[in-house]
Amino acid sequence: MTDAASPSVSPGRRAWQRFRRNRLGFVSLVVFCTLVVLSLFAEVLSNDRPLVVHYEGHYYFPLTNDYPETTFGGDFKTPTDYLDPYIRQKLAEGGNWAIFPLNPYGAHTLNYFAKEPNPSRPTRDNWLGTDDRGRDLLAQLIYGFRLNVLFGLALTVIGVVIGVVTGAIQGFFGGKTDLAFQRFIEVWGSMPELYLLIIFSAIFAPSVSLLLILLSLFGWMGLSDYVRAEFLRNRQMDYVRAARALGVGNLRIMWRHILPNSLTPVVTFLPFRMSAAILALTSLDFLGLGVPPGTPSLGELLSQGKNSIDAWWISLATFAVLVITLLLLTFMGDALRDALDPRKAES
Repeated sequence: MTDAASPSVSPGRRAWQRFRRNRLGFVSLVVFCTLVVLSLFAEVLSNDRPLVVHYEGHYYFPLTNDYPETTFGGDFKTPTDYLDPYIRQKLAEGGNWAIFPLNPYGAHTLNYFAKEPNPSRPTRDNWLGTDDRGRDLLAQLIYGFRLNVLFGLALTVIGVVIGVVTGAIQGFFGGKTDLAFQRFIEVWGSMPELYLLIIFSAIFAPSVSLLLILLSLFGWMGLSDYVRAEFLRNRQMDYVRAARALGVGNLRIMWRHILPNSLTPVVTFLPFRMSAAILALTSLDFLGLGVPPGTPSLGELLSQGKNSIDAWWISLATFAVLVITLLLLTFMGDALRDALDPRKAES
């Protein structure tokens, strides 16, 4: 049955049905969302602290509380190192037990008990090996994937909001307003973005929020042009003229009438914009201009792989995660483009 055979179905539902029929795009969406949701629980999946500890008849929750070593039979009142063989032994004797995450290493955990020098190759203890500082590579990938994806999502949302607002104002009002915005975009777009990032990174302490602000200043211009073109086209439609004749205000016309009919390029480009944001953060981290040192990120791991050619597991695992992420977003974008293509509405 074709979409045209169901006139009562809304256009959005018909687009969703076409998207679902694209098996590659739909499966990519499911896999990507699953990976993102799992990464949000990274502390539960990969952490050097047990989820629950039963020791001498009492229950402890180290994931949310700090306990000194003396609580579990240690000698010092320092924070407990749950990877210490002595502590492991105390938690396993006399009816005591502890439930550890699947990967017993956190984002900043150093494996002091590794049998090989760092970076060490994949072993039974470190499934993907360690980096040059002794941190577990699997934990780094889990936390780095979460950081890159959330950063890309935040940068995409900010860019979409600014791009839609500026493009809508240009396209709806036109004239001198459009001309002034176009001149401003030409000047602003000619600014050397990389040089500005280098200058600000030298002046201010590196942080994710600072990087997000700097990249957001330039990430909205491409989408703004598409939204402007849609508003320029749709503002001449009969339904807009009818709304004006009825005395509907400009803001209501833009929000209720023109914007819903101008969202096709916005929705279509969302996965591709997110891919570009993830690549931007990875590239800046690779160059040392991104997140603060020590923060788990894919770009830092790629830089370690470049500096440690013999440690092939670092580059291979990081490259695989990055490629899979970008491929999933690309497949989703292609499926969205086909689902929203009016020429394929009858397919």
